[in-house]
Order: sequence, then structure tokens, then C-alpha cells
Amino acid sequence: MRTLRRKPPTIRVWTSLSAIALIFCTGFARAQTCLTAGDMDEPTRATLVSTAKRYFDMVGRGDSATLRQNSIASVASDFSGIETAVKDNQANFSGAQATPRSPFLLKVEGTAPLAHAEFLCGVFGRSGQTSDSAVFVIPNLPPGNYAVVILDVPSSKQPETVTFVLQQEGKDWKIGGLYIKESQIAGHDANWFADRARAFKTKGQNRDAWFYYLEARDLAVPVRFMYTQVTDKLADESETVKPTDLPADGNTTELAAAAKTFKLTTLFPMAVGQDFDLVVKYQSADVSNTAQTFQDNSAVMKALLVKYPEFRDAFDGIVARAVEPSGRDYGSLLPMKDIK
Repeated sequence: MRTLRRKPPTIRVWTSLSAIALIFCTGFARAQTCLTAGDMDEPTRATLVSTAKRYFDMVGRGDSATLRQNSIASVASDFSGIETAVKDNQANFSGAQATPRSPFLLKVEGTAPLAHAEFLCGVFGRSGQTSDSAVFVIPNLPPGNYAVVILDVPSSKQPETVTFVLQQEGKDWKIGGLYIKESQIAGHDANWFADRARAFKTKGQNRDAWFYYLEARDLAVPVRFMYTQVTDKLADESETVKPTDLPADGNTTELAAAAKTFKLTTLFPMAVGQDFDLVVKYQSADVSNTAQTFQDNSAVMKALLVKYPEFRDAFDGIVARAVEPSGRDYGSLLPMKDIK
């Protein structure tokens, strides 16, 4: 059995973000606007890029103190997430040359936060997004000027993106969020996962296809609140294979295993080291007896593969997590070859 370790957080969530399905319309409110690099004046564009690169250099030096000083108040007051991200990535980013993408400038007008701020950036066609457009969806965003600056980093392990969400305070651009994200899993990018998803779909393995589409969409963008023509296409394709017999949207499904019935709460893919594993969470009254909980975890893994044998083709292993009502959990990870 491999030891399961939780990965430390590598992002600081600047505000409460959630995945929201986009429904494009012919117009949008004046309260929210987006300027691409081509819409900005050159001094503004240059300032955003140079600011993000300066902050990235601080990450590479491990200079959390200065990063905190240059953050908005709400981020500076709860800086542990960013500090952890800096420590985890300093070795990879030290001396690395980050390449900035074209920045986005987001403006929110009015006097109250927008419950659903949706920024349409760039040129859109009759059917929606184009190759040069992007959409950002951020709930509960206060009025102000914000920027999203994405840096591509060729780290020693694998390509990564570092995204800064900046908020303007006077003449300064302060850190409102830091997002560090791998662009590949075990050497595989979004296109590879999308191709595998289509191959699974062709073979009728729709559940495998669904999870691979999810991973492709996640790898296709540096932050989950960003949508592009690629992610829209992946979303459309994935809807054709969306399973109806797996837990979703807060609904549980039952799984019989070892003379018990377990209520599954969620299944999702996750990279664990160089492996691509499937995570299953289920309800448990008590996880304090770890020996018994390990047996339950093992039973859930075995029963899951009996019910859905196609998962053996798609994943390197399964992570089962028993979760108490309090949120406390206990997890086990087994490679596919050890689940019999």
C-alpha cells in the first residue's frame, strides 16, 4: 500500500470562487468590462506585466514578507496559503525566466459587490468564443480595477503557470490572489487527456471519458474561473458522456460492499505523484478506528471496480476517503494491481 499524503495548498483563493456554467447572451451590463492588451494603453500594459514579473521574482527568492506587504488587506491578514505556496515552489522557480501572456484588465463599476461578475474579454463570434477571447466569472466581486496576469514558467519538474490577480490601490497594483498550477500531469497536457477522453467515448467507456474530459478542462486554463474556446468545446463534448449513476451536485449514490451499504458523496480524478488516480469519498459515522476504516476503504475500492470495471483502464489507483459528518476523514490509496 502506498502512503497517502495530502498535497499542501498551492493557491490562495482571493475570493470565494466556484465553477459556474456560462450561458452566453448578446449583451452584458456596463457594471463589468474587460480590456485585453490590445485595448489598453501601453503604459498600463507594461505596468501590469512588470508588476507581475516583480512579484514572481519574489516568489523565486522566497520573499514572503515583501509579497505580504504588497497584498491587499484581506489577503495580507490571512497569508498562510500564499506563504505555503511560496515555500513549496521556491526551489522550482529560483532563477526561472517566466514568460508573461497578454494581461487582462477587469473593471467593476457601482457601489456594491457584483453577485455574478462575468467579464467577456476580446472578440466573440456568432457561436460564442473565438481563439483570442476569454471569459472570467468571479462571484461577489467589489467595485474596483483588477488585472489577471498569467506567467508561463518552465520549471525543473514540468511546465507550470503562475497567475496573479491584482487589485489597484491608488497608483499601485497589489496582490489579490496567487495561483500556481501545473500545466501537465506526468508529462501529459490538456490535449492528451482530451484525446484519451474521445478514445474512451468511442469504446463506450463514458465514465472514463467524463473524468478525462474534466482533467483536460482543468489543464487547459491556468485558473478555474477562466473560460476559453477550448474549455467551452470540452464542456460541450463532456455533456454527451456525463454519467447519471455517479454522485453529483450534492446527491449521493449507494454502493454495496462487504455486507454493508456505503453512501458515495463524490468521485473525481487527481494526480498523486506521477500517477493519475480516482478519488472516491463516502459517508462514515466514525473514522477513529483506523484499522476498521482501512478495511471499509478497501471494500469500497473493490466494489467500485466490480461495478465499474472500466476504471481499471483509466486510472493507476484509487483513493478512498471515509468522511465523518464533522469533516474529519481517513484515506487509503491502493494501486490498481493491488485491488482484487
